[in-house]
Amino acid sequence: MNSVYQMGDLRIVDLTKELDPATETRRCHMYRFNTGGPIPDFHTIMDLTSHLGTHCECPYHHDDNWPSVAQLPLTTFLGRAIYLDFKDTVAPYTHITAADLDRITEGKIKEGDIVILDSAYKMTPFTPDTNTEKDHRLLINAEVAEWFRDHKVKCVGFGDGVSIENSNEDVKPFHDILMAENIVFLEVLKNLEQLKSDVFFMSYSPLPIHGLDSCPVRAYAIEGLPGFTE
Repeated sequence: MNSVYQMGDLRIVDLTKELDPATETRRCHMYRFNTGGPIPDFHTIMDLTSHLGTHCECPYHHDDNWPSVAQLPLTTFLGRAIYLDFKDTVAPYTHITAADLDRITEGKIKEGDIVILDSAYKMTPFTPDTNTEKDHRLLINAEVAEWFRDHKVKCVGFGDGVSIENSNEDVKPFHDILMAENIVFLEVLKNLEQLKSDVFFMSYSPLPIHGLDSCPVRAYAIEGLPGFTE
């Protein structure tokens, strides 16, 4: 699948994991059938988990009283994005700190931003190698969540260089602190190395289904869009 497209002066980068039901480890089944008899009219029943591939997690994921996907405004799922690639400036398998975020952002964060975290210590998430000696990804915790809350971002996204499943002691407060403020998460982002700009317009809109806690999305960046640069 092509991941980079050019539309006039705009450069578009597809940040979505391509899904193949034959190889997915999470629930992903397609049932195709013809409703039209001799005049083909094919439909497909999709049997999917809400946390499949590149997906957006909403507050309902952690609390029955918090908004589901359909209860959040469309503006939650698009806007100015900033890509924070720590590369190897933070020691492997250690926590990102508020001081690290202050240093790498240098005041570039704006209220309502989408912030994507990444590093050089990449590993495909949610695999048997997670949290083993092979896993060198950076970690998140309550301190990082409080920094994002205080800076009033709208979404936190993750490249393959940052872990979000290392321990309950880190993962639960990270979710609870941010989702209590209706800040959503964007997980399993791909092709981030194709970005040429650290600041860009981004969209990752889920289906507005009532009672849905998370949804697979088509996430993409548009570089060069006026008003969505540094």
